[in-house]
Amino acid sequence: MGEVPQEETSRALLNILEDVEKERKRVEEERNKTLAVVTHLSDGLLVFNAEGRLSLANHQAEKLLTVSAKEIMGRSVLELAEQPGLKLLTDLIGPEIKPIFRKELVLDKNLTVEVSTEPMMPKGEALGTLVVLHDISREKMVEKIKTEFVSLAAHQLRTPLSAIKWTLKMLLDGDLGGITSEQAEFIEKTYQSNERMIALINDLLDITRIEEGRYLYQPTLADFEKVASSTADFCKELAARKKINIIFNKPEIRLPRISMDVEKVGLVVQNLLENAIKYTPAGGKVEISMGYDKDKKEIIFSVKDSGVGIPADQQPRVFTKFFRAANVMRMDTEGSGLGLFISKNIIEAHGGKIWFESKGGQGATFYVALPTERKKEI
Repeated sequence: MGEVPQEETSRALLNILEDVEKERKRVEEERNKTLAVVTHLSDGLLVFNAEGRLSLANHQAEKLLTVSAKEIMGRSVLELAEQPGLKLLTDLIGPEIKPIFRKELVLDKNLTVEVSTEPMMPKGEALGTLVVLHDISREKMVEKIKTEFVSLAAHQLRTPLSAIKWTLKMLLDGDLGGITSEQAEFIEKTYQSNERMIALINDLLDITRIEEGRYLYQPTLADFEKVASSTADFCKELAARKKINIIFNKPEIRLPRISMDVEKVGLVVQNLLENAIKYTPAGGKVEISMGYDKDKKEIIFSVKDSGVGIPADQQPRVFTKFFRAANVMRMDTEGSGLGLFISKNIIEAHGGKIWFESKGGQGATFYVALPTERKKEI
C-alpha cells in the first residue's frame, strides 16, 4: 500500500482537533449552564466530593451561613467545624455526613433552615454528597403569627363561655327560680354545647402551648396501670350508653413505676379510649392491654376496637392537627381532630412513641410505649 500523502494526514488531524475543540466547548458550555443554575438556586447547596471535602458552595449557601466559599473550599466537615458560623451545621450532618431529610436547624434568631443530605451516585459509583439548605424562616414567622392569633382568640373566647356555663348551671339548679321540664331539657342541651365549645378552646390553647414550646409537664414517679384503670372506669359510662363492652387485660406482672405527668398521660389514655368508643358501632367491644418489654425497658399500652377503622390513604395524616377520617365524618360524630396530635406530643415529650395498626372497616389498635428509664428530663 502506498503512503498517505502528508496533506491528507494534516487535514485529518485538523478535523480531529476541530472536533475535539467543538466537544470541549460544548462540555464547557454545559458546565457553565450547570454552574449558573447551581449558583442561582434559591436553596443553599454544598457539594462534598468522594474524599469528603467541600468542592462547591453556591451563593445562597454563602448567604445563609455567612461565609465566603473561597475561605472554606477544599475543607473536610471536621475542618469546617472550626468555623464559628458552621458549627451548628457540622454538628447536625456529622463528620461522615449522615442521611438527613428536612431536619430543621436554627442558625439565628430570625433564620431557620431545613437541612437534607443526598449521596451522588449516578451510576452506582459514590461521587460525593449534596447538602441542601432550604430557608423556612418566612414559614416559621407565619406559623408563629398564626399561633399567637389562635392563642389570643382562644383566651378571649374562654371568658364569656365560662360565664355562659355558670349562668346555665344556675338555671338548671333552680338558683334563679323554677323552670319546666321542657325548659330544663333545652337548657341542658345548650349547656352541653357550651361544654363542647370550652373543650375545643382548651384543646386550641394546648396546641398553642405545644407549638410555642410551653406545654409544661409535672413529672412524678407513678403507676401507669392505675392511671389507665381509673381512666377506663371514667369512660365506662360513655361505653354503657353505646352498649360497648370494655375489656381490661391487666398485666401478668407488676409494672415498674415511671416518671410521668399523670394528668397529661391520663389525657392520652382518655383520648384513645373515647375515640375507640365513639368510632365503634353499638354492641362492639374495646380491649385494653398492658405489658412490659424487658429488652427495650418499655411499658406497652394498647387500645383495640372493633370500629370503622382508618382508610389506608388517610393513615399518614392521623397524628396531624384537625384530621378526621372521611368515614368518621359520615358517622356524624363530634370531634375537633386535635386529640391525637396532642397525644403524640405528650407521649414524645415523655421520650415514648405512639403508633397504630388499622384497616378500613376492620377496627384499629393504637399503641403507646413509655420508657421506664428516662434518657433526659421531661
